[in-house]
Parts: sequence; C-alpha cells; structure tokens
Amino acid sequence: MSTENKKVNVKQEAADILAKLGVDSAAYTGGDLASFSPVTGEQIGALKTHSAADTARMIEEADAAFRTWRDVPAPRRGELIRLLGEELRASKADLGRLVSIEAGKIISEGLGEVQEMIDICDFAVGLSRQLYGLTIATERPGHRMMETWHPLGVVGVISAFNFPVAVWSWNAALALVAGDAVVWKPSEKTPLTALACEAIFNRAAARFGADAPKGLSAVIIGDRTIGEVLVDHPKVPLVSATGSTRMGRDVGPRLAKRFARAILELGGNNAGIVCPSADLDMALRAIAFGAMGTAGQRCTTMRRLFVHESVYDTLVPRLVKAYQSVSIGNPLETPALIGPLIDKASFDGMQKALADAKAHGGKVVGGERASVGSDTAYYVQPAIVEMPEQAGPVLEETFAPILYVMKYSDFDNVIELHNAVGAGLSSSIFTLNLQEAERFLSASGSDCGIANVNIGTSGAEIGGAFGGEKETGGGRESGSDAWKAYMRRATNTVNYSKALPLAQGVSFDID
Repeated sequence: MSTENKKVNVKQEAADILAKLGVDSAAYTGGDLASFSPVTGEQIGALKTHSAADTARMIEEADAAFRTWRDVPAPRRGELIRLLGEELRASKADLGRLVSIEAGKIISEGLGEVQEMIDICDFAVGLSRQLYGLTIATERPGHRMMETWHPLGVVGVISAFNFPVAVWSWNAALALVAGDAVVWKPSEKTPLTALACEAIFNRAAARFGADAPKGLSAVIIGDRTIGEVLVDHPKVPLVSATGSTRMGRDVGPRLAKRFARAILELGGNNAGIVCPSADLDMALRAIAFGAMGTAGQRCTTMRRLFVHESVYDTLVPRLVKAYQSVSIGNPLETPALIGPLIDKASFDGMQKALADAKAHGGKVVGGERASVGSDTAYYVQPAIVEMPEQAGPVLEETFAPILYVMKYSDFDNVIELHNAVGAGLSSSIFTLNLQEAERFLSASGSDCGIANVNIGTSGAEIGGAFGGEKETGGGRESGSDAWKAYMRRATNTVNYSKALPLAQGVSFDID
C-alpha cells in the first residue's frame, strides 16, 4: 500500500502486524529488553528475555527434536520448508513492513529481504532431493566406496540487525532440510522480527503435522550472555554467527576450543574499481546503490572506490551530484531512497570516521545529520570522501554510508590496493576490457569471496554461496554447496567379494 504523506504510529503498527502474524503480545510487552524503531527512535516493544538456564533447556529440547528429525526422509523434510515458503509468501507484505519498522529499511528493501527468505526456501526444497554423495573408485576388487551425508545436530544462529530475518532463513532452510534443529539468537536491536518469524514457522510446522517435533526451531531473546551459552554448549556442533570481526574473534576461538564448527560472516570493507573502458552510466547506478543502499548498513556495502585517472574527473563529479541529491526520509511515510541509521552509536561512529578522513587529507561531501522530523532518529546525508591515498579510516569498516574515492593509474597496483585490507567479502570491477575482467576474477585478482564484473558489491542472489575470506571469517551460507556445512560426511566401503584384499597392497595373513 502507498504510505506517502501518511503519518504512521510505528508502535501501534508494529503491534498490529505482530498480532496479525500470531505473536502473543505477552512476548513483547512488560519485558526487560527494549526494542526501538530507528525510523522515529521510539520504543516499540519490551520483550521478555531468556536466562542462561532457559537457553540451555531450549538447546536440550532442540537436541531431542534433532534425534527424531534426522530419521525423517530428506524429501519429507523439504515439505516443511515448502510450507514455510508458502507462509512467507502469504506474510510477505506484513513481515517486510515490520522489517522496515524495526530495521529502518526502505519499503522495497524490507520486502526484498522477505523475498530472499522465499527464494532460499525454494532452493532448499529442491535441495532436499539432492543431498548427493559421491561413488568413489576403489583399488580393491569386489568393493564399493562411497560417501554419505548425515544430519549434524543442533545449529546455532546468531544474526545481526541489518538483515534481521534473511540470515536466519539462509541457515534455517538448509539446516532443517539437512536434518538439523535450529536455535536462533537474533540481534538485540531487531528482536520483534524474530518473534514474527517464529510465529510464521510455527504455522508451517502445524500444517506439516506430527513429524515436526517440538523444539525443532527455537528463538532465544537476550544479550551476549545467552549467545555465549549457545556458543559454548556441547550439543551445538555448528554456530553460524553474523556480526563484526570483533565478535568473530571471540566466537571463533570458543568454538574451536571444543572442536565445533563455525560459519562466520563478519566485516566487509568492500571495494569497486572503475577502469578506463567502463560504462560510466552503469557504474554510476551500481556504485550509488552499493554505497548508499540500506544507509550503508550492509556487510556488502561498497566502502572504497578506485577510479582510473582518465575517467576520474568525469565520474566523480556525477557521483557527488548523486550524493547531494539523493532522497532521505522516513521510509514508512515517503518514497525516499535513504532511511535512518540504526541508532546513535552508528551516527557517532560515522562522524568519527569522517573526522579521521579529514585529518588524513580527505575532502568530504555530505555526512551531516539530516532533519527528518525526529530528534531521536538518526538520518544522515550519505558521505563521499575523496582521499589522497588509502590510509586511516579507509582501511577500516565503518557501518554507515561513507564512500572513500581514490584515483589510480596502474592496474597491477590497484589490485594490490584493493586487497590491502583485513576483510575479504565482496568486490567489483567495471570494465569492458576482457583481460581486466578475467584478471580481476583470477587467482591473482580479487581476494574476496564475492567478485563481480559490471555489477556492484551488494545484492547477492541466494543461488551462490555467500561469504568471504580473511577477517570476513571464511564461512559460506545460502546457495551452491553451502549445505555441506550443516551435515557430516561419512566415507563407506562395502566388500561384496569373498576375499579381504587390503589397501595399498598390504599383506597381513594369519592362521
């Protein structure tokens, strides 16, 4: 529905949506965890939180559910995810709207995030009949060797505010099809959307029937303390955690200490390269969305841009004009393209980074707080910063709409500059030169988990495995063969002969 020029009571609308989706008001009223809408800065919920003991109990329940669920045939498990996809389609408008209310996304991005959920359900349903293992050539006659894939156990999911529902679905859809149970700790900044997802899943499970055991999917609400219980619990063999590199440095070693698996989706100081042959109209549009979309609060946001000296003076003034003219406003009431930052801490971090950029010789356009009618919400003018070199804050990820622009002349050198940051998530190059494009995608090119040609750094599809290298964590979610992380592999050898030949020609004869 159109919301232009319509004043929205965010607290009441959030409550109405939650009620429509089947969330009991007792879950988000009278509790000790406050939920705020960045759209206005108003409190929209007070959630009941779980204790460490509650969390441990829910993990035990999930483990019991797993022991039943793992014996349900995989195509039957896929039927549950098909029903979840149906429920998400039916709830897309409401859940997408709630994402916009609680995370501050513009309407199309809120709906787009729910579409990602629907897409991964479709992917996982097909996957439920494709959990293939290999048949392997054996050196021993009368033998067959193969690999099989089995359910792993309870999968812990820790998600961030910027994609409050999609990241859960990337993990849950694959984990449930793989035969696992899921325990989800959402961000403290976006817990209401998690309650909504839980209600939607419960509807799908009720339609599915008794084969879906109690505790198969659970949401735990609380702070870092319950996250630590999830990370440290011996019955959680895999944790998928999305957040900062700092968080990953804590979570990763804790999981390694008990030999648990980790899927870490951490920082992304992503860059684009604009070459002399680039289609500048295409590049302009891709850079604008990649750098300003979601108010710069995507892990795949473009934060660095290297422009060849031959096209710098043509492209950069057009970018500056786009930054100065882009619409900023309440995403629930206007068709603006840029919504709010999540909170004051994000705004303060942005201002600090811009001050540091100026101290390093940067020329800043934008970055100031925008007046959008609320003193408790933090809207900003996206900032474009022309830098003399890649130094200072350019080397760090700031989760805000800041694009650092630098000039380059040599292709080999710009590849080195591109790779000279800690994170390695997403990257892009704009060129019509085949050699440059292929070099960027080669082993000596981009060192990121995602490398694109003539498309921006943001907007990954679920069909490809999502994740990055270096300080991004190295894990993969969503498409391709990411499902293997949620299962355990067994190598099997069957002897159907009457002899017992040993591998490698070993002889061990006994009477």
